[in-house]
Amino acid sequence: MFELMFTSFPVLIRYWQLKKRGEALTVWNMKTAVFLWAVLAFTLFLIIFYFHPKTYASIVPFRTVSVVAQTSGPVTEIAVSNGQRVSVGDLLFRIEDSAQRAALRQAEAELRILDAKEAQAGDDRLVAQAQVDEIQAQLRKLEEQLADAQELAQRGLASQNSLLETETAVAAAQADLDAALAQLDLAEITVGEGILAERNAALAAIESAKTQLGFTEVRSFVDGTVTQLALSLGSPATTLVFSPAMVIIPDRVKDEPVRIVAGFHQVSRNVLYDQMPVEVACEPNANILFQNAIFPGRISSFQPAVATGQVTPDGQLLEAKRALERGTVQAFIELLHPEHEAEILDGAGCIVQAYSNDIHGFWGHLIGVTGVVKAGTDWKQKSHSFGAQLKNLILIIKQPLRKLKLTENSKFV
Repeated sequence: MFELMFTSFPVLIRYWQLKKRGEALTVWNMKTAVFLWAVLAFTLFLIIFYFHPKTYASIVPFRTVSVVAQTSGPVTEIAVSNGQRVSVGDLLFRIEDSAQRAALRQAEAELRILDAKEAQAGDDRLVAQAQVDEIQAQLRKLEEQLADAQELAQRGLASQNSLLETETAVAAAQADLDAALAQLDLAEITVGEGILAERNAALAAIESAKTQLGFTEVRSFVDGTVTQLALSLGSPATTLVFSPAMVIIPDRVKDEPVRIVAGFHQVSRNVLYDQMPVEVACEPNANILFQNAIFPGRISSFQPAVATGQVTPDGQLLEAKRALERGTVQAFIELLHPEHEAEILDGAGCIVQAYSNDIHGFWGHLIGVTGVVKAGTDWKQKSHSFGAQLKNLILIIKQPLRKLKLTENSKFV
C-alpha cells in the first residue's frame, strides 16, 4: 500500500543507523521506529479516508415512461417493436373500437334530432308571435268600442248592460294577450336557452365520444426507445398502471445536465460541500488502458435528508431497531465537461472519489496533497481488477487451444 510506503521512512532511517553503527537489528532496537511508523500510517490513513471520501454506491439515474392504455379491449394492431425509436405522436398500438364508434354515432344522431327540434321551436315561436299580434289587434278594436260605449253612456244614449259587455270583452282580450305573450316568452326561452343548452350538451357528448374513440389509438408522448413490449395481437389491453403494455426510455433532455447520484457514508457529511471536486469512474466505461474511463466532476447539491429515516403512515409503530443499516448521504454530481455525458450509459454503476480542497493554510495544502495517494490507491485497485479480467480472458482463449491440442495427440496415438 502506498500509505505504508510513504510512512516507512522512520524504519528505514533507524535501519541505516543500526547498520552504520554495526548494532544488531532487533525488535527492541526498532520499537520506537516501528511505533512511529504505525502512528504516521494511522494518521495518514485517517486523513486520506476522512478528507477524501469514496463511495461505490453511485448510479446514473434515468426516467422511464410506462405506456398504459386508457381504455380496455383486445389489441387489433401493434405498430412498434422492441428497440424501435419513436417520436411524439407516433402510433404504438390500436384497440378494438366498435363500442366507441357506436357511441359516437349515437351522439351525432342526438345532435341531428336536436336540429329538428330547434327548427320546430322556431316555428312555435312564429305561431306564438302571430297569436300575440292577432290578439293585440282585437284588443285595440275592443278598446275603441269601449271608448264609444262610455261616451254614449255619458250622453244617455247607451244602456249600462252594453257598456258592461264591452268592458268584459276588453278584459277577456287582455287576458288572452297575456296568455299569448307568456306563450311567446316560453317559445323564445326554448329557442334561446333550452335548445342552446341541449346543443351544448350534445356537442359535449360528441367530444366525449371522440375522446373515447381516440383512447383506442395509443400514441407516444415522448421521443425515445421502446422496450419490454409485452403485447400481442388479440391480447386484452389493460388500464392498470402496474401492468404497462410497454416501456419507453426517453431521450435525454438537451438543456438538462446528466446528474450522477452518489451515496456517501454519513460520517463524510462534515467534509462534503457544494462544488467539491470529484472523479467518476463508471463500469461500462472501464477498459484496460483507462481511456475515457474516469471523468472529472463536481458535487452540485445534496439531498436534505437521509432516506432511511423517512416515516410514512402505517398501522405499525416505528421500531428504531430496523434502522441498524445506516443510510447514506445523497449527493448529486455534474460532470465538468458536457461532452463526457454522451459516453456515460444511463443506469450505469459508478465509483465516485471526492477530494477536499477547501482547507487553507499549510495543513490544507498537506491534506490536499494526500489526495494524490488516494488516487494512486484507487488506480492500483482498478489495475488489479482489470488484471483479473485480463487473466480470465486469456484462460477463455486458451481453453479451445488445449482442446485442439488434445484432439491432435489422440489422433497421433
